[in-house]
Amino acid sequence: MSLSEAGLSSSIPVADTGLATAELASSDGPGGSNEPDNRWAVAGRQILNGSALMTVLAVVLGFVVGLILIIVTNPEVQSAAGYFFARPGDTFGAAGNAIGGTFIALFRGGIFDFTLGSFGAGIGSIFNTINYATPLIAAGLGLAIGFRAGVFNIGGQGIILIGGAFAGWVGFSLPLPAGLHVIVAVLAALVGGAIWSGIVGVLKAYTGAHEVIVTIMLNYVAFYLIEYLLHTPVLQAPGSQNPQSPAELPTSILVPLIGPQYKQFNVGFVLVIIATIVAWWLLSRSSLGFRLRAVGENPRAALVAGINVNRTFIVAMVISGVFVALAGAYQVLGQNTSGFGADFDSGIGVTAITVALLGRNRPGGVFAAGIAFGLLQAGGATLQVAQGVDIDIVQVMQDVIVLFIAAPPLVRAIFRLPDPARRRRAAATTGGAK
Repeated sequence: MSLSEAGLSSSIPVADTGLATAELASSDGPGGSNEPDNRWAVAGRQILNGSALMTVLAVVLGFVVGLILIIVTNPEVQSAAGYFFARPGDTFGAAGNAIGGTFIALFRGGIFDFTLGSFGAGIGSIFNTINYATPLIAAGLGLAIGFRAGVFNIGGQGIILIGGAFAGWVGFSLPLPAGLHVIVAVLAALVGGAIWSGIVGVLKAYTGAHEVIVTIMLNYVAFYLIEYLLHTPVLQAPGSQNPQSPAELPTSILVPLIGPQYKQFNVGFVLVIIATIVAWWLLSRSSLGFRLRAVGENPRAALVAGINVNRTFIVAMVISGVFVALAGAYQVLGQNTSGFGADFDSGIGVTAITVALLGRNRPGGVFAAGIAFGLLQAGGATLQVAQGVDIDIVQVMQDVIVLFIAAPPLVRAIFRLPDPARRRRAAATTGGAK
């Protein structure tokens, strides 16, 4: 059943991108009590639900900006530019070499390194990509579910820290058989993430607290809470003076699916594939997913239709926390098997926001975006070594992509695309005149 079939958005003009238009923001009239909230809600939906075309063009623009930075910082280009008017071909040739070298380095680092001499060694690059992508996909799925429900959860960092700490504590504290130990540790992480994220949902539903502010604050609370616990016997390695957990976690899920030389390709990637399928079914095929999407599109219409909006907010945050916490479990049980500190989230909670936006908050899109960002991160190291490119340029490319995704009018202006809203208004005016 679609939202329009249920009558939840029949009175709201919908743009080509599937977004509720600004009429929603002014439904209370000028000076209405909910006008600021509506305005922010519409702005959030416009950022979080761009069209596929806008996403592709945003990625293209991000790469263009990144390549321009690579060209202007390339020593050979800079040298050739000194005598540009005498031999301009040298400058263009150096720029072409810089661009070609960038794509080759990304391919070598993220897909297949043909310089290593054997297929077995070269294919390790794709497993590095998977290693980077796995926690990004898990966290991105969780954030995307919240975004689809109209809850702007940007607390991925805190959820990852809490979920990972729960998993780590179970890992080195409970004596259980190996297989059961892994399952219990992962479940503990999911419970921890659900509780931590659920706090935000309860505060939003019953006190009106804005989830963006609350999640930002809880990120800090989680970080300093884990920092404190790493100075206590709860998480600190016995006999250690450093804020570090025990060195070996007996429940490591670092179980290679192919061989020990490909440790990056482990059970964690299988879990995120399953999580992607579950998220797709939840949002697209379940009645709960319908309620989440209905509230995300128009909370007032959902309330009129009999949906408990406050309860839906809480459920959305709990489910979001479960998926994001899977990334925390992967980081602790699959990557930091020599012990973890308070920074094991490695910026995944922030980058996952970009992954969710780039994937247009669709599970399949988030999976693809996670792989793409994993490739950028894995290829970025090779790019730095082979081309001398500053690794921060890769981060700039990611940030520029988000910038353009959040600014569809800017993308339309650059590519001279028509504005769907203007088209719709023109059609409505013509229809009314007739």
